[in-house]
Amino acid sequence: MKVLVVMGSKSDSHVAEKVTSVLDEFGVEYDIEVASAHRNPKKVEELARKDYDVFIAIAGLSAALPGVIAAHTIKPVIGVPVSAKLGGLDALLSMAQLPPGVPVATVGIDNGKNAALLAIEILALRDERLREKLKEHREKMRG
Repeated sequence: MKVLVVMGSKSDSHVAEKVTSVLDEFGVEYDIEVASAHRNPKKVEELARKDYDVFIAIAGLSAALPGVIAAHTIKPVIGVPVSAKLGGLDALLSMAQLPPGVPVATVGIDNGKNAALLAIEILALRDERLREKLKEHREKMRG
């Protein structure tokens, strides 16, 4: 099982690092790409059609990236709004207000950690090892 982490630009790498550190901790395979929904939509479409189990899209400003990915796949897409301007509220609203039929799960602004954990929870539906690691993680949090 594999996750694709897509950043709208290299300036989103500080959030991507939060995502990948959690995926590494849980031993989840991933790839990272940079692709803008506005500057190279064809590349975004091609990425969305690849055989990944979950997509995590990190974007700021108009934050169209997760919606464009979701329009080209039936796999789960998790959007991470970035606080580029307006404190990230513009990106959050852009992701949370997609039209019906184009679902994107959206986590809090700059919250790469929760995006990774949500992806792991989705993967854990079919992976007993990840379910056990999630249980251990929750126990540590309770402590």
